[in-house]
Amino acid sequence: MCLAVPGKILTIEDAEPILRTGKVQFGGIVKEVHLAYLPEAKVGDYVIVHVGFAISIVDEKEATRVFEYLKEMDEMEKGG
Repeated sequence: MCLAVPGKILTIEDAEPILRTGKVQFGGIVKEVHLAYLPEAKVGDYVIVHVGFAISIVDEKEATRVFEYLKEMDEMEKGG
């Protein structure tokens, strides 16, 4: 099963739409993500990322809610 997760765009590289990438933060982890599908995305936006591609923009409230669910799932798995 693959999971799409939210992250916050920290930087954006390359103005060419098809080559556009950015540094996206997922909690404490920063990854390079392709932004070609979201030409309107900007630094500070939260995006849903699936297999290295940002596929939609979400608001901060929704992103925070997903982070909380993932944390709860991790705690349940650890038996806490």
